[in-house]
Amino acid sequence: MMRTRAGRWAGLPVAVAIVLSGCTPGGGGSSTPDATAPPASGSTATTPGPEGSAPAGNRSGVDQPTLVEKIDAGLQVPWSTVFLPDGTAVISERETARLRAIAPGSGNGKAGTIGKVPDVVADREGGLLGLALSPDFARDRYLYAYFTSASDNRIARLRLEERAGKLEPGPSEVIFKGIPKASTHNGGRIRFGPDGHLYVGTGDSQRRGQPQDVNALGGKILRITPEGRPAPGNPFPDNPVYSLGHRNVQGLAWDSAGRLWASEFGPEVDDELNLIVPGGNYGWPEVTGAPNRAGFLDAKVVWPSTAESSPSGLEIVGDTAYLGALRGQRLWAVPLNGEFAGDPVSYFTRMYGRIRNVSLAPDGRLWVLSNNKNPDFVLVLQLPE
Repeated sequence: MMRTRAGRWAGLPVAVAIVLSGCTPGGGGSSTPDATAPPASGSTATTPGPEGSAPAGNRSGVDQPTLVEKIDAGLQVPWSTVFLPDGTAVISERETARLRAIAPGSGNGKAGTIGKVPDVVADREGGLLGLALSPDFARDRYLYAYFTSASDNRIARLRLEERAGKLEPGPSEVIFKGIPKASTHNGGRIRFGPDGHLYVGTGDSQRRGQPQDVNALGGKILRITPEGRPAPGNPFPDNPVYSLGHRNVQGLAWDSAGRLWASEFGPEVDDELNLIVPGGNYGWPEVTGAPNRAGFLDAKVVWPSTAESSPSGLEIVGDTAYLGALRGQRLWAVPLNGEFAGDPVSYFTRMYGRIRNVSLAPDGRLWVLSNNKNPDFVLVLQLPE
């Protein structure tokens, strides 16, 4: 049964449709279709009624991605991947604060080291987290990094210069700071949207008063300019907040129509995939999942047991959302149809351990980062046509 909390905040429209994944709380195995194990008996998918029903043809699964290569690159707790115009993968390491590089065609050789992001203070879930490449990288050479410092979570940018055939980082410039930090719930995903602005997923930093406070930065999705100012057109004037009521956002991606989706950790129950609208309130800590409570927006997909998901990185390719699962130790694929989400399907369950991130490479393949500390590796997947 879905856990909810009494709501007390109102003022936004009631949520649009959701589809639940059909997981059962506390289940140890996969309770939705999986490429490596049969679905658990009694698994179901539900919708909250006619208003929330998905359109016909939206409930089918997706074909299994094919493992092309496992790159044993010697990574140490990698967190995020971006790709330079020449196809080089740049990967952040949370605890070491290093930027690692894997050149195209480098095979199973160890990843090179570009350098370190300065002033990173790693503590449990904090450290060097999300990376984003400037939309004008060919001109400005900017790489953006979200990291935990001694006092807060912040965003800096630095130039990646190529000297004598080797990438080197330039000086770091902090463009945004003051995001609350803690040993857990630091958020950390950053991505440039189709509008050229930087979107930032933050966590509640264990401060439950932050997500519902529109003037606080914790438990939010922020939208800022490349220089770090509140983006024009934000729902709250002169405020970087784009959406609120989040617990710990670690996945951001846009579908083919430019709609923003986000993955979010639940509190032992109700991991979420949300469709984000400007000014939307997604309920935390008053509600979780999809309780259809006035004033809050329901999740489109809910995993009642976080043991099956704990979603971190998110990528959308075509009409499919791919999510890396940490506790769930699998790759989730969710078919999308406009504002509706179909039944999640899981692949590679418990074959490669925890999955931190998924990113689309320039060649159309999906790069999947492990999160096992022994050391970590990259899975390169060919997606179905």
